[in-house]
Amino acid sequence: MSERRRMISVVGLAVLVTALAVLRLLIDRDPAGGLGLAWPESSYAEFRVNSILVAAIIGVALAVSGVLLQALLRNPLASPFILGLSSGAGLGVMVAMYLAYTFASMEFLVGRTNAFPALLGALTVLAIVYGLGHRRGLLDPLSLVLIGVVISAICGALILFFQRLVPAGLRGDFMVWMMGHIPQGIDRGTMILFGAMAGLGVFLAMSMGRAMDAATLGEDEARSVGLSVGPLRLGLFVLAGTLTAASVAIAGPIAFVGLISPHAARLLIGPRHTLLVPASALVGAALLIGADCASQVFDVGTGPMPVGVFTALIGGPAFIWLLKTGRGQA
Repeated sequence: MSERRRMISVVGLAVLVTALAVLRLLIDRDPAGGLGLAWPESSYAEFRVNSILVAAIIGVALAVSGVLLQALLRNPLASPFILGLSSGAGLGVMVAMYLAYTFASMEFLVGRTNAFPALLGALTVLAIVYGLGHRRGLLDPLSLVLIGVVISAICGALILFFQRLVPAGLRGDFMVWMMGHIPQGIDRGTMILFGAMAGLGVFLAMSMGRAMDAATLGEDEARSVGLSVGPLRLGLFVLAGTLTAASVAIAGPIAFVGLISPHAARLLIGPRHTLLVPASALVGAALLIGADCASQVFDVGTGPMPVGVFTALIGGPAFIWLLKTGRGQA
């Protein structure tokens, strides 16, 4: 694949992201529920802009996490939630809701977006999986997968435990969060913080691009070119885990973005990670902004449909296609 074609593909992805952002800005519903396209009034334009920015940040973070984990585990079917971070974040939110319900003085834990308890829960799981994922002093990909699955199951059981301790109303709030949503009322400071994290993640991932190219060939090949595999694995693990934790903290667990985006980008620009990282980030941003557009269109009278519904409807068939065609084989 020529370099010119790769650059054209990246520019095309950037144009697609811009077009979807404009569409999301224009999607409008009148008080009677009618759907149309209109430039937003200044009173609520900020909410639509926030939605666009948050969707882009989450899409970038999840997509880059997917690239990193697929390189770390040398498995094209790896995705950010393979480490159990989703369940860890969910447990953090559930515990915070229980404490806020039981002790009025602890309502500050939940806040407006559940970001703090979700991030704390996800990072706690990240630390546990990292601590247990070593074999003979080295970070072991297979151990990471197995321990992530086990920790996820434990967190799921604890989530069900705490759900039985809170009223039905709080359970409903938690279930909405677990389905994945794009918050419009997020405060500017939080958005800037997570946006900076996503941008830094893209930069660091691109700087490790050539190392990831070598690592995906196998450990012997990587060492033959002077690559230190251990530090690279640690860097990929921490960066992928932190980006995933941040995205879950903002919007809840949104499935398949980290799986689909790297594969779509590879089809367009090839496997070289230096360019694959930004291309995947653009695909992830387009996917989440597009899903947010769809959620605004499919309002069945009970509010916008969660974006996680649309990413699952796209990602599920894509996952099956990868398996059936052999493109998902390690």
